[in-house]
Amino acid sequence: MSNENYDFVIVGGGSAGCALANRLSADPRNKVLVLEAGRSDAKWDVFIHMPAALTFPIGSRFYDWGYRSEPEPHMHRRRVYHARGKVLGGSSSINGMIFQRGNPMDYERWAGDDGMSTWDYAHCLPYFRRMENCLADAPDGKWRGHSGPLELERGPATNPLFQAFFNAAEQAGYPRTDDVNGYRQEGFAAFDRNVRKGRRLSAARAYLHPVMHRPNLTVKTHAFVSQILFEGKRAIGVEYAQGRSAPSEVYGKEIILCGGAINTPQLLQLSGIGNAAELERLGVDVVHDLPGVGENLQDHLEVYIQYACKQPVSMQPSLAKWKRPQIGAQWLFLRSGPAATNHFEGGGFVRSNDEVAYPNLMFHFLPVAIRYDGSVPAGGHGYQVHVGPMYADTRGSVKITSTDPRKHPALRFNYLSTENDRREWVEAVRVARKILNQPAMNPFNDGEISPGPEVATDEQILDWVAKDAETALHPSCTAKMGSDAMSVVDPGSMRVHGTEGLRVVDASVMPYIPNGNIYAPVMMTAEKAADLILGNTPLAPITEPFYRHRG
Repeated sequence: MSNENYDFVIVGGGSAGCALANRLSADPRNKVLVLEAGRSDAKWDVFIHMPAALTFPIGSRFYDWGYRSEPEPHMHRRRVYHARGKVLGGSSSINGMIFQRGNPMDYERWAGDDGMSTWDYAHCLPYFRRMENCLADAPDGKWRGHSGPLELERGPATNPLFQAFFNAAEQAGYPRTDDVNGYRQEGFAAFDRNVRKGRRLSAARAYLHPVMHRPNLTVKTHAFVSQILFEGKRAIGVEYAQGRSAPSEVYGKEIILCGGAINTPQLLQLSGIGNAAELERLGVDVVHDLPGVGENLQDHLEVYIQYACKQPVSMQPSLAKWKRPQIGAQWLFLRSGPAATNHFEGGGFVRSNDEVAYPNLMFHFLPVAIRYDGSVPAGGHGYQVHVGPMYADTRGSVKITSTDPRKHPALRFNYLSTENDRREWVEAVRVARKILNQPAMNPFNDGEISPGPEVATDEQILDWVAKDAETALHPSCTAKMGSDAMSVVDPGSMRVHGTEGLRVVDASVMPYIPNGNIYAPVMMTAEKAADLILGNTPLAPITEPFYRHRG
């Protein structure tokens, strides 16, 4: 048994964990330990660092925990695959590298809950700015940061299909915007990406590796945490096993869970924090009855609407296996070419109906027809949009089914379970088709491949979505901040309600999922949480205006 003692033990070396490790260890008096259950993100690992290689880690047992939902009752009882990063940097080491803050109204919605007033946009904006180094020629004002560790490149979006798509969106009645992360999110534009000089810039590469030399910071990989150790209701340490070694105990003044929306509630439940009746049925000794643990699960679901392309201008030729050595060499030696981009270079945000207060649909455009796993439809050149509702009112749960920490918990998302969600899905597909069939696309439009013109009625659209939709990989909200009976985390300290010495900082603390990719909001949350944990004076709110289509 180990007798190690630290000031902070961070469980999870993913996105939030890397940011916290950097900020908490900046004071040399703080002794910080990071325990990551996955592998290291070695510099030579092209599957992580080559942007276009993002399809390879997903589904690989070496990089991906490989979760599956329980049979989804409104999706023909499909078990939807959920990739989660099994590597230092977490899912930021295997994701699509798209950087989106969400809409300012997302944070106004957060702040509308009791006790959440300091999580409005004005209080979050300075932390977005602190973490960013926005390299694009975007309007500055007080919306963007230019000196943070996250260097953001704007997608070039120079392929003629991008320009045609942006023009088509305007013809369909949807505006362009200068910057979806600036004053006005609503509209279409090139996207910011976590790509720097042709390489993925994960949270580990941005925050952790630059400070790994600090003598007060220790990072252990292949370190699987199985339980939080308590004295009464005070967390004093964790039990973990590194590789095949015997379990060890390590102690800390503060235990900070950064495992994400699946692992964090799982570890809390295994350790006796959760719904007491459910835990007792499994034989778990209850430390504190906290029924909100694992509830309120939210995610983004998406479909690929694909079209054949008349002209040979798509990225399809770069998918040929015989070209891979040449493309790989170009990336390896020059950090350029088709392998140096994530290809998610542009898209937009729109409102599908006049009842919603801010954009509820997100579009990612790709100048190639391909699925996330790398499979392509039969045929040649093509293009596609990814689209789906951004703040559906569906809610699910994460529940342990065993006291075995290596057994995956039961994930129930309840996709398509509400009337409003189903309505917005029909609207999403119809808006996508409206854009993709504008005159600007005529020189390229050679007909819809998926779902195909035969899928026309509302019922047919919903049936196709149920059969074909995939997760956008944004699980969140399972240990939400707040002060109501179902809240888990105190928004002023990140402490788990009813406990001492235990905090949560990751996507699970969000009360509502933002209307975009969640990496940037997670990093903002970690930056803000670092000040709360250290007792620093929070950054002053910035009351810069933002676009509202009403008022």
